[in-house]
Amino acid sequence: MKKQFKLGVIGCGFMARAILKGVILSDFLHEKKIIVSDVSEANLEKIGFLGVRTTTDNEFVAQNSEFLLLAVKPQNFEEAVKSLNGTRPEKIISVMAGVKKNTIKNAFGLSAVKVARCMPNLPCSIGSGVIGVDMSDFNNNIDDLEFISNVLNCIGTVLSIDESKMDAVTGISGSGPAYVFMFIESLVDAGIKHGLSRNEAKILAVQTLIGSAEMVEREEQSVSELIMQVCSKGGTTIEAVKSLEENNFSKVIGEAVSACVKRSKELSEK
Repeated sequence: MKKQFKLGVIGCGFMARAILKGVILSDFLHEKKIIVSDVSEANLEKIGFLGVRTTTDNEFVAQNSEFLLLAVKPQNFEEAVKSLNGTRPEKIISVMAGVKKNTIKNAFGLSAVKVARCMPNLPCSIGSGVIGVDMSDFNNNIDDLEFISNVLNCIGTVLSIDESKMDAVTGISGSGPAYVFMFIESLVDAGIKHGLSRNEAKILAVQTLIGSAEMVEREEQSVSELIMQVCSKGGTTIEAVKSLEENNFSKVIGEAVSACVKRSKELSEK
């Protein structure tokens, strides 16, 4: 039987609101096809301008939605399942960090439930994020694959990936914005130290980062070749690069990612 809503959302936190804004403001999905539940009326009020139907009844959302987006905090997942009072959704999209597909299936006591597990990142909130997603459960249904992809495309670039690599996705893109923010902050602070105003340093740092990233994306040269293009023998850049190499810049970044991946694995095993 056809469901009343195409997309039901349980949990109306930061990432859920980003997804909702993306799918509605892009005109991908009409607001009348979406229902959202949350225990917090205040959270639901934050999406009032989108025109979607809201409720505090998770069971009603699960019963009447073709796709169920689980966007609760991982520690609240079991409570959310209990609130469904035995309702077993058939198609789930999960943005819960560290919660494996099998964990979700076992919680509903139904191995046949299909789960797409996603790892979005903070820039998804402005439509410029990247989302690692395992949607292999839906491989036999092109329409379902297309729907899930289109929902996620509304908030960023979608990378289809096996769930076994999700911890690495967390270490690179999920947590990656924090590393980038730290790098920008360090550049800004260095600029101030050498006489720039904070605003001047911020403009220079941010635009340099954006332009450099676009070159990596567009150019055929490897990153190493691009680095050498900036480094003239006896010039200024090569001195900075030497300093970064002497201080094991690559090793520091690698160890940071490894620490993140390790913690992600620990959380997913709980």
